[in-house]
Amino acid sequence: MTYHNPKGRMGRRLIALTLGGTVAGFATLAAAQSEPEQRDEFFWLSQINKASVVINSQEGLLDPALAPEIAGALTQVIADGDQPDAERPGTVISFEPLWIEKGGIDVTLVHAGRSSQDMHATYRAAMLRDKLLDLASQLDATSTTLVDLAETHAETVVPNYTNGVAAQPNSYGHYLLGHAAGLARDAERIREAYARIDRSAMGTTVLNGTSWPLNRQRMADYLGFAALVDNAYDASQISSMDQPVEVAGIVTSVSLHVGNFVEDVMTQYAQTRPWILLEEGGDNTYVSSAMPQKRNPGILNNARSDASQAIALAMGPVIQTHNITPGMSDPKSVEDNAAMVDAGISALGRLDRVLKALRINPERALEELNSDWTASQELADLLMREHGLPFREGHHFASEVVTYARANNLGPLDFPYAEAQRIYAETVAETDHAKELPLTEEVFRATLDPVAIIRNRATAGGPQPAEMTRMITEARADLTERQDWVKARRDHIATALSTLDADFGALLTE
Repeated sequence: MTYHNPKGRMGRRLIALTLGGTVAGFATLAAAQSEPEQRDEFFWLSQINKASVVINSQEGLLDPALAPEIAGALTQVIADGDQPDAERPGTVISFEPLWIEKGGIDVTLVHAGRSSQDMHATYRAAMLRDKLLDLASQLDATSTTLVDLAETHAETVVPNYTNGVAAQPNSYGHYLLGHAAGLARDAERIREAYARIDRSAMGTTVLNGTSWPLNRQRMADYLGFAALVDNAYDASQISSMDQPVEVAGIVTSVSLHVGNFVEDVMTQYAQTRPWILLEEGGDNTYVSSAMPQKRNPGILNNARSDASQAIALAMGPVIQTHNITPGMSDPKSVEDNAAMVDAGISALGRLDRVLKALRINPERALEELNSDWTASQELADLLMREHGLPFREGHHFASEVVTYARANNLGPLDFPYAEAQRIYAETVAETDHAKELPLTEEVFRATLDPVAIIRNRATAGGPQPAEMTRMITEARADLTERQDWVKARRDHIATALSTLDADFGALLTE
């Protein structure tokens, strides 16, 4: 059986398939089209049409005698679209004329019980789930870099900040694991959204189904969907508008996490003597055209800009879905929604590069801690924990120590113990507590040691070595599960499409 197109457009390759009882001809064609799949609208319309031919011919909705010729014509359309710089129509009404041109009007028999509404809703969901898997992959890669860096700096003690002011000492690794936890929640959001998007709308037609007894489950299976959109009205009128809005929320969350981290680094980088720097070279830093001392943080600026761009694009589906009737096309643009997710991927990729470019100076970080009083809360905690002094009294004592120290340009390492004794006596003078500071000078100074503070933390989830080991181990296990999840989803889709190809190829030989 030979298929040809005497009226084919110039530049289109004529395809001759001589099929003799095997799928060899189809396999040869597939081998000739072995370039990476371009899973765009044209691709998914092709898969939907292939599945429709197979299912309908097997279930009595299409005359089986017509199926091979209709399938052969579809094969030619697909082959033409796979040529370099070829036209790849992305709508039902632009795809079908090419199919008719190859196989005649009988090809429209495949359109039983179908509409551009459910077909477009289906390929939008298929393409959005692919994008979510791309986003998940980059999120996992960036999170892995974050956890690796956290393990490297598990015992690196640095200042942490609240309200933009130095607050307490912390392990830099613990700080990084905090950011990794935020990204882990984004990974959860992706998996949850994926489950809602991974549902086939095919067979719902416009909004209330069809009189044709379509096998919706087989169609979903061939296209790699885990489930069906149950309600026919919901399929193209409601859920297809929800999907980009939900993904926009994930992109927003991811981008906010990127921006928060970058801004925290920027605050340090702007200091005269920062404890956190960027490896110079490439586009990590660049010199000023006028001021030779400057090393502008190009990669930080670009990461912040990427995150802002992603958030700006993520606002699009929300605004477009606002105040429109169900089913309208405003938020459904495949191109716009892909660009939104790609922007989130770009922001995460840039964050990954930032993390790999960071250079921490532990000595400078410890110097900053010891030049300020970020360990002062420990005085109040110790006085309450071991000597029964109410926290507010201990807090007042520590606060007065800091006030005196700053007025006299004193740091924790050189604060006179005698002044601490005097301040304590004045603080508790009108209470029933003993007026003598219950801390020896050695204990007083050890209590203000940032490194000791971190080592002696006892709270679950704190920066002490045992908890850091536990959290890093659990973070790595979570990353493995996340990576396995992405692989499983991709493998499921690939297997489904491979099965469809085999069944469609077998149909060509009949």
